[in-house]
Amino acid sequence: MKRLKQWTVGAAIILAAVIIASCGGKDERSWKGESKKSAKDSIKASLIDSMIVAADNAKDHDRKFFLADSLEKTGDISMVRANYLRGSALNSQKQKAAAEVYYKKALDVEELDDKDVFYYSRSARTLAQMYSVKNDYEATLRVATPAVEKLEGNAKAQSRDLAVLYYTIGSAEMYLGNEKEASKSYENAYWHYKNSISKKDTNGSRIRSAITGINNITVACLNTQHYKEGKKWNDRTDSVLYVYRLRPDADSEFCDHYRARILLFNALTSYAAGNHAAAAEAFAGFQKTEYAQTEQGQLDSNDYLMIAHRYDEASKNFRMLDHWIAFRGFKMTLDNIALYLVPKFRANYGAGHRDSALYVANQICNAYDSALVWSKRDDTAEMATIYETNKKEEELVRSQWEVEKRGHEIFRQRLISLGVGILLLVGFFGFYVVHNRKALKLLQAAYGQLEEATTARERIESELRIARDIQMSMIPAGNLESEGLDLFASMTPAKEVGGDLYDYFMEKDHLYFAIGDVSGKGVPASLFMAQVIRLFRAMAKHHYSPAEICTRINDELTENNENGMFITMFIGLVDINTGRLDFCNAGHNPPVLGGDADGGNFLQMIPNAPIGLWAGLEFEGEFIESIKGKPLFIYTDGLNEAENPQLERFGDEHMLDVLRQTHFANAMQVVEMLKRQVEEHRNGADPNDDLTMMCLKVG
Repeated sequence: MKRLKQWTVGAAIILAAVIIASCGGKDERSWKGESKKSAKDSIKASLIDSMIVAADNAKDHDRKFFLADSLEKTGDISMVRANYLRGSALNSQKQKAAAEVYYKKALDVEELDDKDVFYYSRSARTLAQMYSVKNDYEATLRVATPAVEKLEGNAKAQSRDLAVLYYTIGSAEMYLGNEKEASKSYENAYWHYKNSISKKDTNGSRIRSAITGINNITVACLNTQHYKEGKKWNDRTDSVLYVYRLRPDADSEFCDHYRARILLFNALTSYAAGNHAAAAEAFAGFQKTEYAQTEQGQLDSNDYLMIAHRYDEASKNFRMLDHWIAFRGFKMTLDNIALYLVPKFRANYGAGHRDSALYVANQICNAYDSALVWSKRDDTAEMATIYETNKKEEELVRSQWEVEKRGHEIFRQRLISLGVGILLLVGFFGFYVVHNRKALKLLQAAYGQLEEATTARERIESELRIARDIQMSMIPAGNLESEGLDLFASMTPAKEVGGDLYDYFMEKDHLYFAIGDVSGKGVPASLFMAQVIRLFRAMAKHHYSPAEICTRINDELTENNENGMFITMFIGLVDINTGRLDFCNAGHNPPVLGGDADGGNFLQMIPNAPIGLWAGLEFEGEFIESIKGKPLFIYTDGLNEAENPQLERFGDEHMLDVLRQTHFANAMQVVEMLKRQVEEHRNGADPNDDLTMMCLKVG
């Protein structure tokens, strides 16, 4: 209640100040005849700049838009600046279509006033880049070409803006097949970048912009397969980067990033020129950089790996793609499908990973349908936004006309405002007394609602705990010891309920066992998991082989599977007396056979698709004559893909090293030790996936 009182008194003071200001205000028309800017105008301009900067710093884009409207109406800022501010505010809010409308309005001037040069050039630069990103190169040229004609030679024009405009013109010409015109524009861009570097650069921002811009020219050349031209611009990037690296304030991360890109582009251009040895050497240099170890760096390296037909390495890099896309919140548009999923398919296909290629093909089909829907929605939203923007502009013009029409009434309205303001002040304090009582009642009601929300949340948490208990009750005990067999399993869901599973049961001297990982997490995955366990047990009790079990479960799950869920599984059957292992791997991680005594290694297996994706599949099984005396370790990818706060994965090699260095005492010791290793690797990070492990040893 204390805050409410403070707010009320503050509001009253502000209201009084507004009323006094409205009475004491001076008619703006009295200032129009002055030939020089007065001290009051200078202070006013400074205050305007401060308000806009404050809105920018606070990322209050709605306020920035409102300031542009208000200040243009009062004549305090020009049409060019107002439209630039509107476009900038909308662009920051991802309202690209509406932002384009205002940027175009900012460019709609015959004569360019010196004070508007900055806002004009930034509008042209941003709009040209927006069109270029959409691959609308004709529109890019329609914006950028007249802009450079207006800005070239203008003392107020900034070299960096002109450099970007020339770069966008050159790239548009390059993509349209006009190589000579593109080359001229690129040279102009390079000249302006050098010109900007020659000026005072206290923090290195100018030379970093130049390095980025020249590197972008290289990218455009390589994307259009002009490798010779790309080599020239890559060498120029290297030269400017060398100068920057000599600065005492050089950013080491920036230097490593662009040094890596230069080496990668050298590999691409050398390979295209037929010099494969030089390409391999440059790529090896790229791999030694810190940037190459990042997820973005690994994905970038696929540009070279794919043209060099090193598909197996590329397919490994693409494994983190789904996580990378989800982490950055990318929408799978048609462009992103072509940029990420199609190369991922080609890499897996080229590497001979048939099941993975089929899985990615299925991803592409599903993403393509969604992308078409999103594309139509985006087009519709863009048209609606443009319509609303034009409607707003009409209202703005009408509003300005009405303001001019009522100019002569201002004085009379101020007198009326004074009287109304006094009445409002009197009424305001009366209202406060009544409102104070109502606020207390509302506060009590809010406490009641809070209690209800807390009760509902506790009920949901209780239901999830019950669901978790039910799920955990469906899987057998973690430990199984019988004559000639040592088995231990553990399952830890990432959420309250999960999609991993393990199961086993003895049938005389034979052990059936399975471990699986359902796509997704949470309640839907747990329901799918329950169905799989039921089917596995039913099939195993009929003494089917592991391959037959996979085939029959697949037939059941693909029927009416509208949500497209699937599961990877490893199903095994062990003869306790002979040690023979019959097994079928359905798209699951390869188990590790062996341990500290003979060195554990991944099982080499026939690839099968995950279960539930495609109807009518016949799964292939395999067998090993005897696994007696050798621990068999099976797991889900919650182990090898466990991430720490830096998004570094536990990894297959790390897992193998731990297993090889661990003296086998019993199955429980192996599982619990790996669980501890994963926790240490996570270092406090939340688990990104369910974690299930099983270890067994016969004889």
